[in-house]
Amino acid sequence: MVTIAAANATKRIETYEEFAKVHAILLAASGLPESLHRRLFQKLSAECFDGGNYFQIEPCEEGRQRLLVLTAESMAKHSDVFLVDHAWTFRLTDAYKQLHEVPGLAERMGALMCVDINLNAEGEDDGALSDTRGSVTEVLESEVREAKEKSDGKLRWLELEGLDINDEMLLSLELPTGFPDLVALSLLGNKLNRVETIVQEVSKFKQLKGLWLNNNPVLEKGDSELVDALLKELPELEIYNSTFTSNFGEWALGFCAGIYEKDNPGNVDQASTPLQSVSTLDLSNRNIHSLINKAFTPNCLPSLSCLNIRGNPLEQNSIGGLLDLLRTFPSLCSLEVDIPGPLGGSAVEILESLPNISQLNGISASKIWETGKHVIDSVLLPRLPEWTADDPLADRIVNAMWQYLMTYRLANEEKLDETSVWYVMDELGSALRHSDEPNFRVAPFLFMPDGTLASAVSFSILWPTQNVIKGDECTRDFLLGIGEDRQRSARLTAWFHTPENYFVQEYEKHNQKLQSRSLTLPKVQSSETRSIRHHDGRALRVYTDIPHVEENLTHPDFVITKEPKDADIIWTSEQVDEEMKKATGITDHQYINQFPFEACLVMKHHLAETIQKAHGSPQWLQPTYNLETHLSQLIGDYHVRKRKGLDNLWILKPWNMARTIDTTVTDNLPSIIRLMETGPKICQKYIEEPALFQGKKFDLRYIVLVRSMNPLEIFLSDCFWVRIANNKYSLDRSSFFEYETHFTVMNYRGRINFKNTKDFAREFEEEHQDIHTRVRNMILSVFESAAVVHPEMHSTKSRAIYGVDVMLDRYFQPKILEVTYCPDCTRACKYDMEIVVGDGGVAKGCDFFNNVFRCLFLNEISQVSPLYYKHN
Repeated sequence: MVTIAAANATKRIETYEEFAKVHAILLAASGLPESLHRRLFQKLSAECFDGGNYFQIEPCEEGRQRLLVLTAESMAKHSDVFLVDHAWTFRLTDAYKQLHEVPGLAERMGALMCVDINLNAEGEDDGALSDTRGSVTEVLESEVREAKEKSDGKLRWLELEGLDINDEMLLSLELPTGFPDLVALSLLGNKLNRVETIVQEVSKFKQLKGLWLNNNPVLEKGDSELVDALLKELPELEIYNSTFTSNFGEWALGFCAGIYEKDNPGNVDQASTPLQSVSTLDLSNRNIHSLINKAFTPNCLPSLSCLNIRGNPLEQNSIGGLLDLLRTFPSLCSLEVDIPGPLGGSAVEILESLPNISQLNGISASKIWETGKHVIDSVLLPRLPEWTADDPLADRIVNAMWQYLMTYRLANEEKLDETSVWYVMDELGSALRHSDEPNFRVAPFLFMPDGTLASAVSFSILWPTQNVIKGDECTRDFLLGIGEDRQRSARLTAWFHTPENYFVQEYEKHNQKLQSRSLTLPKVQSSETRSIRHHDGRALRVYTDIPHVEENLTHPDFVITKEPKDADIIWTSEQVDEEMKKATGITDHQYINQFPFEACLVMKHHLAETIQKAHGSPQWLQPTYNLETHLSQLIGDYHVRKRKGLDNLWILKPWNMARTIDTTVTDNLPSIIRLMETGPKICQKYIEEPALFQGKKFDLRYIVLVRSMNPLEIFLSDCFWVRIANNKYSLDRSSFFEYETHFTVMNYRGRINFKNTKDFAREFEEEHQDIHTRVRNMILSVFESAAVVHPEMHSTKSRAIYGVDVMLDRYFQPKILEVTYCPDCTRACKYDMEIVVGDGGVAKGCDFFNNVFRCLFLNEISQVSPLYYKHN
């Protein structure tokens, strides 16, 4: 959030003193050292963008990322400040529109985010390379000559990669006849398609230790049949497609240690022990199921000091068995392993079991002991955007931008902007990569040259926080000020590939806990609350600040009063707290349209928590996560769904904002994580296949009347209404930011699309008549949850109505969306409605609040129904 100080300046700022006075709050918020304030003023006044004289942008990650390098001889801590321009500033709803309409914007963003390249170009180059290497015959002749020059003339290592070899050509080459002594064969990147042809030829190499068939069409169909047949025919095979077979031994370990290669393929008859000198062994991502093996022993590897076993399931070994094995290696002092993983879920516990380990996952044991943290990982690979050649440039940019975006929200003494501003720094600023120990810092800054917000221009400012020398990479902390107490490690997932297994495990524990919930819920009792009508017949005095109540409460038993302290009933849209009571004279003897602790229903994160505590994970509540406390579990759920090939579209909602403010639909995990920066949110599984009305999304608004929480006395107004989106429903990525496609509340944005409830109900098929019963049962369960989980809600002086929003999925199963305090009942008051439930009839809009107050305060039921279970 950027706070704007009030300023009375009417002319352009000319002196540093004027600048410092007008921008005092902004300067303090930026964190810029005071010693650099004058330097910043000088550069802003002169519009001096001199970063190019000190820094250079260089490609990395094979051209899919960029980094920033210092080209000056040196730069001391807090010695200078640099202006960084904003290349793109926008609000999320305008992103696609701007990319399509602003000339040159998409091209610049595509280049800045490195998504304008054709990922297939590498494959095309490989094809060109195969042409330059000549025919297969020429390659074979070259390999034979090379083998004769370097060894005994027997070809034992053959690479025929990217030569367009198909099944017929493989047979015609007669490789087993010409090269019977092969130990390693690579046919990577060819056009082999038939399992039987490959097995027929390759199985003739009885001494084969390594075989690579990656990137051949035969693997696109799944290679379980192929690998089973090959292992049956090739008992000596130790490596298949870069992974270990169950037969792995000394040769496979030697290959990973860099001993066996093309110049030294290994002689199957040799009796030497080449692993004796191996000190570093990288066995990561080899699909090893069991590490207990005759070759992996301290006798064969007596010098082993550094071992990497990341990315292997090792499910055939117990934790105890693996720890016992590793303890036998006398020199082992550095270990890399998944945490949680085959050695357990705690770095501290692993170190306790392996006291000789001085470095775990690149972090010193002493540091792990000191912090007591259960280290998840150390070296994290960057999360590079993914796309296909067919994806439009705008889609690529919107997918990739979350690695680059920064955000702020404007505020002054009177108002906080409802919608956050997102921006992309220019090429120099965007080349700054993340580091936990950065040498630079970046902050947004609004320069007001005329001293007014109207003249403000947004920049970012960059300054060194450490001494830097020529050639150093310049970095910043993407999560500045955010520690593990705010889920730092999980939030790094927006930029890096963090260990999936950890998050999946957290999700599974969370899900198991939800499934075990089984609270005893109260039975719904008949009404017991008495009428509060005065015995002498006087009308009940009502104070309200809601125009529709004041205008439509015409029942003779109620009269409007202007003074809260004189009222019997307070019906207000304001929060009645102790401060308000003191200011208005409200006492504890008056009836108020609020229940204590009703936040457990009307704040979205508390609503989900209340339901989950009572019911676990009922069908009518979409999977929901409070991102402030359960980000790890959400990430795990996302990964599980991705692995299973399930849809992964989610909706993010602020805890306590109405009218879908700051609500976003996305299938992008970095997007979900970055959107946390605009305020506390829940992340809820989006209903991807909702029931549609004439091709459009809709939801249902019900009004619930609560007379008591103990015993539970709730009623449902016979008046409910349908809210329909303006646009046809679509799951096109470009539609996710279209308010009128994915949202139904049009009172505040767009044109209102009303639909008469009776017409709506009539147009549904007869087979869906039981929808209303299912909705009633669900609403009852929601309020039962609150009554059990939060008994403190009960108050004899509380009566209230709540709006309950419901959506139906494609199977017409209801889903709870939210519960709203003091709902907007304009529609119920403005329009007469034909009642489509119960005994039917017509609900007069002018009588809506008469019926509400009669039910809540006089115990008279008219056009409302008590809620209790009705079984189909």
